[in-house]
Amino acid sequence: MPRLSKKVRQKMLNELLEEHPFYTDEELAARFQVSIQTIRLDRLELGIPELRERIKNVAQQSLGDLKSLTPEEVVGEMVDVQLDHSAISIMEITEEHVFSRTKIARGHHIFAQANSLAVAVIDADMVLTAAARIRYVRPVSLGEKLVAKAIVRSTDGEQSKVRVETRIRDELVFTGTFRVLRIKDFAAE
Repeated sequence: MPRLSKKVRQKMLNELLEEHPFYTDEELAARFQVSIQTIRLDRLELGIPELRERIKNVAQQSLGDLKSLTPEEVVGEMVDVQLDHSAISIMEITEEHVFSRTKIARGHHIFAQANSLAVAVIDADMVLTAAARIRYVRPVSLGEKLVAKAIVRSTDGEQSKVRVETRIRDELVFTGTFRVLRIKDFAAE
């Protein structure tokens, strides 16, 4: 990418973060071929908060309607939900998620993020997973950030089919199709 003027870079940065608010300063610096400090100064001038604040803002706008799980019960950090339509969560792979020798993420953590998202997206007080078809596309390593997106594909009575795709940046690393059941006659205590 050729060197961009500050004005053009800031315009592109603003547009990119409007559409994809979860880029880190390091990822943005690499994308625009500038220093991390330059990205931080650009964000400051544009009034764009740092990543944690952007995540918090997105989450606060959309998580109040969750029914089947609380935000704390979702594996990863839930950042968007439109009940019975779609949901997004992010999870950074840390030491607790990986095998100590290889630093590769244990599969059950990746599955848990996807499964909890498939349950959380459903507009019901009690939702259980009845079946799942999953595929791990490639190993995930320590320090990588997973972005899982769930989309409700169909609903037939009390049963819904939810497709979850997990990516690192634009690369698909996991897919799952979950059949989830809305449980009637559930009274929360």
